Amino acid sequence: MNYAVGSLVKARGREWVVLPDSSEDFLVLRPLGGTDQERAGVYLPLERDDVQPASFALPDPNQPGDFLSCRLLRDAVRLGFRSSAGPFRSFGRISVEPRPYQLVPLLMALKLDPVRLLVADDVGIGKTVEALLIARELLDRGEVRRLAVLCPPHLAEQWQDELRDKFHIEAELVLPSTVNRLERNAAANQSLFDLYPHVIVSTEYIKSSRRRDDFVRACPELVIVDEAHTCA
Repeated sequence: MNYAVGSLVKARGREWVVLPDSSEDFLVLRPLGGTDQERAGVYLPLERDDVQPASFALPDPNQPGDFLSCRLLRDAVRLGFRSSAGPFRSFGRISVEPRPYQLVPLLMALKLDPVRLLVADDVGIGKTVEALLIARELLDRGEVRRLAVLCPPHLAEQWQDELRDKFHIEAELVLPSTVNRLERNAAANQSLFDLYPHVIVSTEYIKSSRRRDDFVRACPELVIVDEAHTCA
């Protein structure tokens, strides 16, 4: 039997997804809900009898389950979206449904190394969502660990709300009014940008040479610049 790419099979006591590198005699598999590190190969001439199409019992309307079971299923689906064979690992951790055109910058960014992208869509298109889709995906893939958003001071709280409510990223506001409080948690000679992994920084605050140099020295791997045309 030939197994199409993307089909589900059962082998070695678990369910797998057939990956594109498979051939007629050799299947490259990833566990259902697993990661790339768990990929395995099956040489069909030796293990053909052990490989079968995977099947799952249909839901039984006479056994609706309970609240805990439903929550467990929901959590499993979210984790599956995050680390399954789908193209985006972040979609199980966002609270927004992107419009199709908002995925274009994300697809473009994932083809770049390093990621350098100018998002210049019209007003109201959703550039914030487009930028944060990229950020969430890179964080979940482990390609970046820290994030900074540079924006005008009047937009800082809006960015913080978007990060927290839609993308589940807790970011600290670095503003003239918050710096003293944030610095109290820092060790001697420790930069705020070393201490807090995700920050939203006012462009007005960071304009001075001392603060700018400190940011450059401890700059996160990913920086989003809002209203970039005003930064020249």
